Amino acid sequence: MSAGSQQLALGIDIGGTNTVFGIVDHRGDILYRGAISTKKHERIEDYIDELYEAIAPAVKDAGGIDKIKGIGVGAPNGNYYTGTIDYAPNLRWNGVIPLANLMKEKFGVPAALTNDANAAAVGEMTYGAAKGMKDFIVITLGTGVGSGIVANGQLIYGHDGFAGELGHTIVVAGGRKHYSTGAHGSVEAYASATGVRFTALEMLEKHADKPSLLRNYEQDKIDSRVVYDCAMQGDEIANEVYRFTGEILGMALANFIMFSSPEAIILFGGLCKAGDLLLNPTREHMEANLLPIFKNKVKLIFSELKESDAAILGASALVWEMK
Repeated sequence: MSAGSQQLALGIDIGGTNTVFGIVDHRGDILYRGAISTKKHERIEDYIDELYEAIAPAVKDAGGIDKIKGIGVGAPNGNYYTGTIDYAPNLRWNGVIPLANLMKEKFGVPAALTNDANAAAVGEMTYGAAKGMKDFIVITLGTGVGSGIVANGQLIYGHDGFAGELGHTIVVAGGRKHYSTGAHGSVEAYASATGVRFTALEMLEKHADKPSLLRNYEQDKIDSRVVYDCAMQGDEIANEVYRFTGEILGMALANFIMFSSPEAIILFGGLCKAGDLLLNPTREHMEANLLPIFKNKVKLIFSELKESDAAILGASALVWEMK
């Protein structure tokens, strides 16, 4: 397939397990896509060599490297200012990795890097539900809770590049201990897929005499998908898990709204498959915790981007921001 004479962007999303990539045009169409394992190589240089070999045929089919305007990368703990991945806990490479420079040297085109949640926000602004918006927040509800904040048309990076960690803000004083950070009562400890699992286990124990479809599963097999399946069958405890999760998330979103007064909050990620089970209690508790001047002003919507495409699109959107 020929991509014509237009310039294209290479979008790369580095996950803890797999790295996905694609060549994307200005409309957000992914012309080529592929993936490699993130975990295979201990040395970052070997990983980039394999990534280059995997991408090279697609670049050739697209008309050569001259057609590629640049590379955008989304990665855990990716720093937009420095182009480095800083102490990412779920990647094999330790310390500070100068990823953007290494990519630029290998591919011969400019490269930009940000964290995966910020990339999602740029993707929504460029191709998705936030197109045309200047003030919005993207909340990614997956294994953890990520966030990207756009205010006055600009992504908020802070003085050091790490702004926008809304998932680690504390919403329950002295609450549940986070399994990784050790903080008590953070949004992520409750409103992530991992948090939903913990809530389900706690409720099963708290209501030990109440029947539930969740009791048909061994504890280590209960995850957010199982909770969803049981809730869809009308299970009372499973539905209560979503009501409680929505209460915590809604309270957190009210805080975020009063901070930056966004036009919309866009929810994205695996937990969004729960649909209204999650959205309705979240909206109810979001509105209940807002000052009157903020009530009924902020749209709470799901992302329009396909989950399988969003990581590539978000990363590629960084390229169009390049000067």
